Amino acid sequence: MKAVAYRTSLPIEHEDSLIDIELPAPEATGRDLLVEVKAVSVNPVDTKIRRFVSPGDAPRVLGWDAAGIVKAVGPDATLFKPGDEVWYAGDLNRPGSNSELQLVDERIVGYKPRKLDFAQAAALPLTAITAWELLFERLEVSRDRSLRGKSLLVTGAAGGVGSILVQLARQLTGLTVIGTASRPETAAWIRELGAHHVIDHSKPLGEEFSRLDLPPVNYIASLNQSETHFPALAELIAPQGKLALIDDPAAIDVRLLKRKSVSLHWEFMFTRSMFQTPDMQQQHALLNDVAQLVDTGVLKTTLGERFGAINAAQLKRAHALIESQRARGKIVLEGF
Repeated sequence: MKAVAYRTSLPIEHEDSLIDIELPAPEATGRDLLVEVKAVSVNPVDTKIRRFVSPGDAPRVLGWDAAGIVKAVGPDATLFKPGDEVWYAGDLNRPGSNSELQLVDERIVGYKPRKLDFAQAAALPLTAITAWELLFERLEVSRDRSLRGKSLLVTGAAGGVGSILVQLARQLTGLTVIGTASRPETAAWIRELGAHHVIDHSKPLGEEFSRLDLPPVNYIASLNQSETHFPALAELIAPQGKLALIDDPAAIDVRLLKRKSVSLHWEFMFTRSMFQTPDMQQQHALLNDVAQLVDTGVLKTTLGERFGAINAAQLKRAHALIESQRARGKIVLEGF
């Protein structure tokens, strides 16, 4: 089968940073599904793994977002059957989705939204899981309108996670949603997704927030540049507020949160699959809930750009754009 992999960690501009290869087709065992991959999207985790994690002795296939068709199921699988259209975000411990066929545990797979094509669907799983877990499990925001009068600040709101987080918060909670962006086109994107207010994170956040004439924020989702923004976020958050991160700051001074009794949370959507937690199947249920919200028009795909076929050349383009931190929404590739 065709696949795209890397043999050594290299800058994306290098000719061999990503390569087209052929691999044997895998077989489904246990609770695995064998999925024919129809479309994938690219996430910051793809670029981080390529840059900083040695692939070992064999080429490593990246990719943690996919939509496709179940070709076969393992003997212990009960949730799906061959022919089902599915979507998922995969497992960091296993080969990724940049291949024609992929094995994935059915407990982290959901039914693809019926109203989306494969490319539109592939844009959502990883970011939807991350945003959902961050908002409803880490920050413990209630899925009703009981939080009217309280607010959520989302830094880096135009990226993949931010694009779905803004929708979830606006559509399913009573929170006032404030997003940050630094360009007119990304600010417009965030407003289109439902943000009540947009401020510029390339300027001092405190000054930008003050022009909104709002009380301190109750919840903060810091999605990128947390190290840079952390002192300002500690000032903006309300006493007894909650702050969640998804990025990898080199250092943050958590003591800045003490005087306000602010709680700090980290969201990493691969935790359940990485540690085979007892509630691992919760991601199956979560993806099905998101699919229903998409099919009923509550949520929409965050697909930003289609980059063509799944091959090394197009994936290099996608990695380069992700690394530039100028992507709007998700970059999707489809077909081999």
